[in-house]
Amino acid sequence: MMKSLCASIALLLVQFSLAAQSDEQAVKILDRFSGAALSAPSVAMLFDIETIDQAEGTNNKMTGTIIISKDRYRLDLPDNTIWFDGETSWSYLPAEKEVTITRPGKKDDSFQSKPSAVFSLYKKDYKVRLLEEKESSYLIDLYPEKLDSDHVRIRLSIGKPANDLKGVEYKYKNGITVILTVKEYDLKQVPGNDTFIFQAARYKGVEINDMR
Repeated sequence: MMKSLCASIALLLVQFSLAAQSDEQAVKILDRFSGAALSAPSVAMLFDIETIDQAEGTNNKMTGTIIISKDRYRLDLPDNTIWFDGETSWSYLPAEKEVTITRPGKKDDSFQSKPSAVFSLYKKDYKVRLLEEKESSYLIDLYPEKLDSDHVRIRLSIGKPANDLKGVEYKYKNGITVILTVKEYDLKQVPGNDTFIFQAARYKGVEINDMR
């Protein structure tokens, strides 16, 4: 579930292909969307996420929040909280009362180690197409250029005129579909540094697994 969520949040804003060239209008829309997010002090979202597994016949839903500021983030889900301060990651499982500490590699461009990259990934490895323009939003499809990609398509809904994210549909080759619906999207929060750091004093009795 965490892998699917991070992949979809990491694609909170990403890329596509249809023919040999990307849709110029779609790229311009994404440029505006990316510019607004990257120039803000943070991107904070309240979202619902649904994971549909056709092979297993399952459908899981949950609500979460995330705040991203440069290469730092905090992700809150019912069964997991992750803090990342740009160097160190803390993953807390309340049911197990344990937190695991890791330090991603400097060359790792994944969402977990470089969250701000999600706002500019559409500029490489994907091509994009404007599928539909509605009165209040744009619908954009993203297709991977690499044949060994683990997904088939990403579909973004971007609001008008604010260039805010409304939703993401992420389809995997293995039959799993992840649908993220954004309920609140805020670019005005100015988070303190402690937002992105696990505060051990607030979690008494928690087992700490330091994997750094």
